[in-house]
Amino acid sequence: MKLGFIGLGIMGAPMAGHLLAAGHELFAQSRSGVPADLLAAGAKACTTAADVAYAADIIFLMVPDTPHVAEVLFGETGLDKGLSAGKTVVDMSSISPIATKDYAKRIQALGCSYIDAPVSGGEVGAKAASLTIMVGASEASFATVKPLFELMGKNITLVGGVGDGQTCKVANQIIVALNIEAVGEALLFAAKAGADPAKVRQALMGGFAASRILEVHGERMIKRTFNPGFRIELHQKDLNLALEGAKALGLSLPHTASVAQLMNSCVALGGAAWDHSGLVRALETAAHFQIAGN
Repeated sequence: MKLGFIGLGIMGAPMAGHLLAAGHELFAQSRSGVPADLLAAGAKACTTAADVAYAADIIFLMVPDTPHVAEVLFGETGLDKGLSAGKTVVDMSSISPIATKDYAKRIQALGCSYIDAPVSGGEVGAKAASLTIMVGASEASFATVKPLFELMGKNITLVGGVGDGQTCKVANQIIVALNIEAVGEALLFAAKAGADPAKVRQALMGGFAASRILEVHGERMIKRTFNPGFRIELHQKDLNLALEGAKALGLSLPHTASVAQLMNSCVALGGAAWDHSGLVRALETAAHFQIAGN
């Protein structure tokens, strides 16, 4: 198939690579340029999003935030300038569900299909093609693109209509953030009390407190490996989407709000580019104590 991919960062580059490796023709564009390994594998570099839309039948987006998606779709050289009826736009970024529904209407008015399909699994999942993909689409559009999703992920769910994928991703990010904070508090408590945090984590992994967050991010906290991964600033953005949505819905999300403040503290400490497991550093700063490395 003739596929397009816009946004070739930590996540997007390996995702695009899986599509290319499956034998599809790939037209690629990114602000930082198309990585050399993708070009060597046969990807065709495009100058603008409009060029990608003109060349490809299904176009994937993987960019950081809502304004970036808007620029790719509707900017001066945006996708809408190159789209023709019958093409499909698949936004795999994590952005506002409300904005997603508006963008979908504008793309559908051009005679094209629109799918929102945010992912979870981070850089590791992107490289291993094991991402969880949360899809908002019509059943017909989903059926068309599902074989391509299967090249990038393992747990692929049609959640509902357009926008529901993004809503699901926001819910995912609430759970992940609160679990990171809980693991950080638990290991900080254990270390401050004089126990070996590595052995505490090992013991907890055999009980009801076991989780992927404790397994992966608990180890990061102990080993002090805060290179992303998934950046604090991106998770901060996702929690802001949750709180904006909660305000619009008349909901109170008190613990989401408190973790968002800890993310803000990390950014103030210079940690916007830390892995989100680095959230523990805000707790450590308040305690004047580190889980490890004291």
